[in-house]
Amino acid sequence: MKRRKLIRHLLKYGCVPEREGAKHTLFYNSATNSSVTVPRHTEINTFTGRGVCRDLGIPIIEIR
Repeated sequence: MKRRKLIRHLLKYGCVPEREGAKHTLFYNSATNSSVTVPRHTEINTFTGRGVCRDLGIPIIEIR
């Protein structure tokens, strides 16, 4: 999946970018008090995208 699609999904469910690293972006969800890093690649593996959503406690992103 595209990184932009995953980022839009995270923002839709209230996750906010906390800080930028060299190769990752740290996202934080205040509702579940959890944070996770999202790699800064154009394409993100489907399993990685699902894991990010699961770790943040938001609905799993639909893959089409």
